[in-house]
Amino acid sequence: MPEPAEYHQPMNQQQTLIRLFESWCGESPETAELLPPSGSDRRYYRLASKKHYAIGAWNPDVRENQAFITLSRHFTEAGLPVPAVFAADQSLQAYLQTDLGDVTLFSLLSQEGLSENVKALYRDAVKLLPRFQVVGAKNLDFNVCYPRKAFDLQSMRWDLNYFKYYFARLSGFGFDEQALEDDFDRLTGFLLEAGSTFFLYRDFQSRNIMIFEGKPRFIDFQGGRQGPLQYDLASLLYDAKANLPQEFRNELLSLYITEVTKHTSIQPDEFISHYRGFILIRILQALGAYGFRGFYQKKEHFLQSIPYALNNLDYLLTNEHPGIELPALEKLLRSFIHSEALRNYAKPGLKVRITSFSYRRQIPSDSTGNGGGFVFDCRALPNPGRLEEYRKHTGRDETVIRYLAGHHETGLFLGAVYTMVDQAVENYLARGFSDLMVSFGCTGGQHRSVYCAEQLAAHLNKRFGLNIKPEHTQKEEWAL
Repeated sequence: MPEPAEYHQPMNQQQTLIRLFESWCGESPETAELLPPSGSDRRYYRLASKKHYAIGAWNPDVRENQAFITLSRHFTEAGLPVPAVFAADQSLQAYLQTDLGDVTLFSLLSQEGLSENVKALYRDAVKLLPRFQVVGAKNLDFNVCYPRKAFDLQSMRWDLNYFKYYFARLSGFGFDEQALEDDFDRLTGFLLEAGSTFFLYRDFQSRNIMIFEGKPRFIDFQGGRQGPLQYDLASLLYDAKANLPQEFRNELLSLYITEVTKHTSIQPDEFISHYRGFILIRILQALGAYGFRGFYQKKEHFLQSIPYALNNLDYLLTNEHPGIELPALEKLLRSFIHSEALRNYAKPGLKVRITSFSYRRQIPSDSTGNGGGFVFDCRALPNPGRLEEYRKHTGRDETVIRYLAGHHETGLFLGAVYTMVDQAVENYLARGFSDLMVSFGCTGGQHRSVYCAEQLAAHLNKRFGLNIKPEHTQKEEWAL
């Protein structure tokens, strides 16, 4: 019986990107590692030969790819810090771009808190934002933008309906739909008064700011379009999970106004008035996303951002009100803000313990007493421990990582692991469980099991916002 086509698809993607890599640099990649999936249909591979590195992107949405490639080349020519596009295949479903590593501004914020280093990087990002918006808009053909060329009335109504149908309605709160629509009309009319001749990045937030060689680099701008200045600043400063202190937000707002006036003329008071309105619509759009992913798709971890967004709404309506009458909308938002049920999503959730071990010893026990979880046998994977050059290294060392990532069976194995564990994590989050244990075993507990444990931890940390640090039971024996 033939295997289903979906089974072969990842390898077809990988082989297409490998061929594209070879035609680009003339070398075959030593590794072609599938990176953890994001919330879109795009798939990314890290490809590396002895002298060349690239991120390979596979995306069936050709129009979205065209937008990214065109914008990347336009911004690169303008001297803006974005990944360069090295090559694209004829179908425009695959392309290669600069490898900017794995560290984002959000991951640094999660690790360090609001350290002086993180504050400095935020300031750098805010200083660069006007260059994208003003310099980046010059000579840009906005017709290439996808899915729309401008953040116009229809775009705003999409976001507001996203909020209405996926958050307001699915959260179970009643509202007067006509009165709410009337408020939407007043809000959009107010927002459309702002100047809209600039480049609007659309998703300018800390997860899309890579930190490479100590400086910010910017990704995921393929949804950008023509629009006002205020929206992107609101996206960055009021990103729910980042949860920046209001004092620091005010500092960054003042810094932005100073920087943007170097590129274009604004009236600060008028700018701030509209800025508050764009904070509101951005938060509503984010709530719609949390509702779609959480209430509708049952991905419960997205709901954990809701209390942070409600705190932002509370501050905005109490201290920085946009100054327009929105009685039905404000009444609904106040009911969200005071809802104990919605605020409960911020309570501590699932703890995932990931271990590596040697089958020469025993499988690690579950100290919580819950039992269950997963044990994965890595001994069917290629064994670097049989090769002299790798024997003194571990699955955390770059040489072993490249060796294992370079074998397609490793990618297939981890892909299956991700599918099973992701399903369990989502289910456990939904049911309020506190603990899950995942163990990887191999012969010596030094190479394959360690590599897989590290990869799964990185995947879950990125996808679910967890803070997992793998435990390696044979660590004391590695040096022997």
